[in-house]
Amino acid sequence: MLKVAVTGAAGRMGSGIIKKILEQDDMEVIAAIEIPNTPLADKDIGEVIGIGNIGVKVQGAENLKNILDSTKPDVLVDFTIASAAFETIKIAAESKTNLIVGTTGFTDEQSEEIAKTIKEANIKAVISSNMAIGVNVFFKVLKDLTPILNDFDIEIIEAHHNKKKDSPSGTAVTAFEIIANQLDRKTEDVAVYGREGIVGERTKEEIGLHAIRGGDIVGDHTAMFIGEGERLEITHRAHTREVFIAGVMRALRFINNGKPGKVNDMADVLGIK
Repeated sequence: MLKVAVTGAAGRMGSGIIKKILEQDDMEVIAAIEIPNTPLADKDIGEVIGIGNIGVKVQGAENLKNILDSTKPDVLVDFTIASAAFETIKIAAESKTNLIVGTTGFTDEQSEEIAKTIKEANIKAVISSNMAIGVNVFFKVLKDLTPILNDFDIEIIEAHHNKKKDSPSGTAVTAFEIIANQLDRKTEDVAVYGREGIVGERTKEEIGLHAIRGGDIVGDHTAMFIGEGERLEITHRAHTREVFIAGVMRALRFINNGKPGKVNDMADVLGIK
């Protein structure tokens, strides 16, 4: 039985993950963690998310180290915000708890520190800007396609709901990094985040990233390869958050086979490196 702790347990992703875990015969939720000093503390997480009592009380993140040390989960799943997840990862590493992280918005420095922390703790981890299976096939297509269309102009457009805090999305940034790496371009030199005013002609090297926010859009991502007289658009659209949860389930079943000390991603989980 895989024992799972979930942070952001009462949130949209956290509650969905808990519900899906409870449907599995070989997994169980043993800890539900919310923001420090949460008003939900000591309430049953099942009652909080509307599925009835499951015997797991909500606890505040201020006690995370004690929670992990006492419950000893096999893995902690985190879908929160970057500042909170960064601290959660460090505490989980101290407790030798494996990690699945779908939180986005980490800085380059934070990502480097996370990789170092996981390596030093020698724990298993899956960290991905997007857990959706289709999105990770989208990444694979971009990796294979970019060298073929290396003389085309490339622009990335993403759209999300009006509650999303980071921009551009982690998925768009990952797509951009894949494309830039395949073109042997330095990301810091070629990224253009939207355009306004008299910006001059587009350079051949630049890669545009554009963010749209509105309503309840779950997540749309399009990479446009634009040539003379033609263009190719590769698009992934998430219709429901269930696609991310399905990816989390795949990651949970993968985690025991992950390499300790390495930050695996969903390409590792899906075997499409």
